Amino acid sequence: MTDANCNSLPPGMPQLRVMPMPSDANIHGDVFGGWIMAQVDIAGATAATRRANGRVATIAVNSFLFKHPVFVGDLLSFYAKVIKVGNTSLTVSVEVYAERNRLQATTVKVTEAILVFVATGEDRKPRQIPTMECITDPDAWKG
Repeated sequence: MTDANCNSLPPGMPQLRVMPMPSDANIHGDVFGGWIMAQVDIAGATAATRRANGRVATIAVNSFLFKHPVFVGDLLSFYAKVIKVGNTSLTVSVEVYAERNRLQATTVKVTEAILVFVATGEDRKPRQIPTMECITDPDAWKG
């Protein structure tokens, strides 16, 4: 993932794409940080769930940086990447890009975060994360 603000999105498929609506913003059209945090959690959990091959729960937000404001009408792309796998936990990096002024194709990196998830079983207790060799279909995941 890149740290540059440029006029294009990073390579690869985003985990999530969404456009904030007026109900997600204050009276000036600035999107609430808490709304963005919730979307980052969803994107991070999607990547963690795939790698853990099952249910995960957020246990920590190690860092969260708002680099630029997000506005109603921005098209947000959330890129999530698992950067560390432990016995029961996974660390995920999430970067968020806003496509604004789509006629001029301006793209800005607006947020970056590092989250930690724990894999849980049906009993919602921590469980071992399977090795990559044990995952028969790495794209298959359970919610």
